[in-house]
Amino acid sequence: MMRIIAGRWRGRPLLSPKDRAIRPTGDRAREALFGILEHGEPALVGARFLDLFCGTGAVGLEAASRGAAEVLLIEQSAAALALARGNLARLGAAPNIRLLAGDATRLGPARSPYDLIFLDPPYRSGLATPTLAALREGWLAEGARIVVELAAMDELPPPAGYALEQERRYGAARFVFLRPAA
Repeated sequence: MMRIIAGRWRGRPLLSPKDRAIRPTGDRAREALFGILEHGEPALVGARFLDLFCGTGAVGLEAASRGAAEVLLIEQSAAALALARGNLARLGAAPNIRLLAGDATRLGPARSPYDLIFLDPPYRSGLATPTLAALREGWLAEGARIVVELAAMDELPPPAGYALEQERRYGAARFVFLRPAA
């Protein structure tokens, strides 16, 4: 069973996929990720948080639970959107969280930039690189931090316009932390 790990919704259960077509970030990996984000820059509390390929919405909802000021969840899969909508409903109407149906590789120009961006494309899909390129259209606030979740053995060639900050592996998942290049 998936759940919110910490913050105002701590322990609240989340809807999980019934099959392996949708692969949510596991509780342990999510806990490790937020341990890093809560002690880094920009600060999670008060941040604008963007969750691309949001799946069940667990990562973005965790961010909101832990104090992100605004969360935008974007997903293209109809099945994943249904799970994310269900999880939003379980937590009640939160005016600072929005869910949009859309293609993360074709975001278009942003209305305003985000401080923390998490993208979790399907493993071995090759969608991380075009998504990182799409983020260059005004989605990145100054000093933004981007986290890409990949399969532990997936490669992510150094994307143009980004600097590698660190990498962490948690079981089958690997988090690649990036910053916009100066």
